[in-house]
Amino acid sequence: MAVRIEPWSFCLICIKKKQQDVVRFLEANKIEFEEVDITMSEEQRQWMYKNIPPEKKPAQGNPLPPQIFSGDRYCGDYDSFFEAKESNTVFSFLGLKPRLTSKVG
Repeated sequence: MAVRIEPWSFCLICIKKKQQDVVRFLEANKIEFEEVDITMSEEQRQWMYKNIPPEKKPAQGNPLPPQIFSGDRYCGDYDSFFEAKESNTVFSFLGLKPRLTSKVG
């Protein structure tokens, strides 16, 4: 008999850290947001699955949170958010107008 190992496809701690990263960014930039806990609502979970474009869904299984929406418009997953953050294009990623920063001097 062979030993069979099924690798975890996700890590709950990793998901929580990613979620916290998104929330911290939104709070720091004073962007209004709503957190939806899909573990507590089958209706919300199904809404999320239904509103992620087919080409953005994984080949197997369901998309893992955090998934980011602006209203009903799908923005992307955490990796897409992270890429936008690194390239300083998060406002565009979220479908928001960039904020103008005023120089005091």
